[in-house]
Amino acid sequence: MLIRKGIVILCSLLFIVFNTGARDITIIPLPNECISSPEGFLIDKNVPVIAGAGGRSDTSVERLKTFIKKRYGIDLKKVVGSKGIRKAIWFEQDPDFLKEQYRLKIDASGIRIVASGDAGWFYGLQSLYQILPEQLPIGGQGAAVWVQGIEINDKPRFGWRAFMLDEARYFKGKERVKVLLDEMALLKMNVFHWHLVNDEGWRIEIKKYPRLTQVGAVRRSSQIGPLKWKSPIQSGEVHQGFYTQDDIREIIRYAQERHITVIPEIEMPGHGSAAIVSYPFLGTTKKKFEMPTTFFQKMDIYDVSDPRVFEFLTDVLDEVTNLFPSKIIHIGGDEALQNFWKESAAVRAYMQENQLNTTGELQMFFMNRIIVYLKQRGVRAMGWNELLGHRVHDYVAASDAKSTLSLSGNPIVHFWTGDTALLRDAAAKGYDIVNAYSNDTYLDYDYEQIPLSRAYAFDPVPKGFDERLEKKILGLGCQMWGEWIPAVGQMQYMIFPRIAAYAEVGWTRIAQKNYEGFRQRLQIAKTRWARKGIYFADM
Repeated sequence: MLIRKGIVILCSLLFIVFNTGARDITIIPLPNECISSPEGFLIDKNVPVIAGAGGRSDTSVERLKTFIKKRYGIDLKKVVGSKGIRKAIWFEQDPDFLKEQYRLKIDASGIRIVASGDAGWFYGLQSLYQILPEQLPIGGQGAAVWVQGIEINDKPRFGWRAFMLDEARYFKGKERVKVLLDEMALLKMNVFHWHLVNDEGWRIEIKKYPRLTQVGAVRRSSQIGPLKWKSPIQSGEVHQGFYTQDDIREIIRYAQERHITVIPEIEMPGHGSAAIVSYPFLGTTKKKFEMPTTFFQKMDIYDVSDPRVFEFLTDVLDEVTNLFPSKIIHIGGDEALQNFWKESAAVRAYMQENQLNTTGELQMFFMNRIIVYLKQRGVRAMGWNELLGHRVHDYVAASDAKSTLSLSGNPIVHFWTGDTALLRDAAAKGYDIVNAYSNDTYLDYDYEQIPLSRAYAFDPVPKGFDERLEKKILGLGCQMWGEWIPAVGQMQYMIFPRIAAYAEVGWTRIAQKNYEGFRQRLQIAKTRWARKGIYFADM
């Protein structure tokens, strides 16, 4: 019996019947509302694509034409104006839709994608791509393809759906990054957090300071072995690589075409060894060091009492903000080993001069200067939750963490460690938060530590969170840290399929989610990943 139109059911339970048999909806992330339809539509070379919205949909029209041509060999024709046309593919505009909201309707009259603009049309297309069959069309390549009937009304739960790639530890290169961006787009993730700077490597060209990549992007060996942080084993192989500014622009353009914002991370005041090795005046000891060959090895810390350090970092940020169109820059702020400051006479004198009683106050004083500097350039700072001055590491003495200062400039807090009470406190104080709690979102953790089910169950809004403050949770991030992931295939294995789970966490309302349904929908995603040569963990 045909299911009547208008009955809304969960997509994970939706069962569509059409002339080739039964087929489940396989879209990831799961759309928030589906309306069944007994009708489908046949796409062939005679089907026009109607470019509406006064030309604003032209980019989306070309995306669809390119996709259909590449997958099925069918040449669709673009038509402006729909007078007299009864069957077609339409792009329509509804200005009342939110930016990423869309409606996708497929029935006997054709395919309609409704949105307020390009972002919504883009996400409607991502859902359509996943509905379309992987196999060759009816009659072979270039003939016709059948697409099932359905109506989807959809919008994301969170506006921030991020994936982070750490290339400071192991440089992967732009072609590998593009593969990740392609999959992010299909999964409707919209923020690529690019960790480009750390102790073990500086991966972004800064024209004013060429030694950052001449020296700081090359290390003679790398710590390896099953003991990880405690391992005495070295690879004995040089590791190097960095992105030129032209490379960066290419990646940014590629991401923008997929409605992904690229947010770079420039670490400070800790994790600066690569810069200090390149320019020793940046450190507290002013000594020359070799690039670290073990992870979490700290040669020194930025000497925040030296005016040249602030000049250096603001010079770097000037080039970064000129390069990246994002109005948000991540400035790190985590794991700063403040003992180097305590051992420096110059830093102690600077603290006394500025009436700073603890190294915790010194760090907040310095980060506030950076945050305010960025704000003056029209850029909002973002940093790990150590920005708030809480003691979240045992190696920080409680007395050192004490501070009477507070953050300036309204930065975004990237929560990754500590009790969730700290997250609640930050929200209550008015900070916007991206929840990336390490025990739930770190992709370098193996599948025993974070199995697929745990990744899927993660909720950026902690249990018992004040509903009035939920809007302060912008969304989530999942992080691919690179210390122990040198190979591309190994990296992909750790990312896939868990990235799909995080994508659904960010997009789909909790009431719609179903883990077993998600696992079933993963089968089509795995087919796609295998076709693209992406190595994934087959759960």
